[in-house]
Amino acid sequence: MKTFLELAASRYSVRSFDQKAVEAEKLAQILEAGRIAPTAHNDQPQRIKVIVGADDLAKVDECTRCRFGASTVLLIGYDKTACWKRSFDGALSGEVDASIVTTHMMLAAQDLGLGTCWVMYFNQQKAMELFALPENFVPVAMLPIGYPAENASPSPMHDSRLDIENILLKQEVGYGKG
Repeated sequence: MKTFLELAASRYSVRSFDQKAVEAEKLAQILEAGRIAPTAHNDQPQRIKVIVGADDLAKVDECTRCRFGASTVLLIGYDKTACWKRSFDGALSGEVDASIVTTHMMLAAQDLGLGTCWVMYFNQQKAMELFALPENFVPVAMLPIGYPAENASPSPMHDSRLDIENILLKQEVGYGKG
């Protein structure tokens, strides 16, 4: 069994999918990971559209070039009327909540032997129109899911990471020192 860090490190953005369909049981587990993901104030504003079938996948292709042949795409967003609102500036939690949900589902898919690619590059307005989504829905991400094609591999930059010292805003006294 992989540790969480091993699971997270092994996950990469799949940009070439096999045409094999995602099994209903695996999709259900991925959606459950999104359902139980934490959200601000536990308001659970996340909304997920499951996109399968040739006609609907063709609609995805009209919105983005980044489906990469996946047999299933999740469109993740939030209901702007169901979000927690920060009192001092009115900021909505929806985009952060939808991102947390997407991350949970992405890692659940990896754990099940499936690949994903987080897609922010899509025409949100076109998606709203083509899928007849309600006005209160705000699309945040598309998540193509499927079995990686035989030729799929991580991008050359996948393992390139900054050192921990470069991502901390200031050097915390005692961090990493035994």
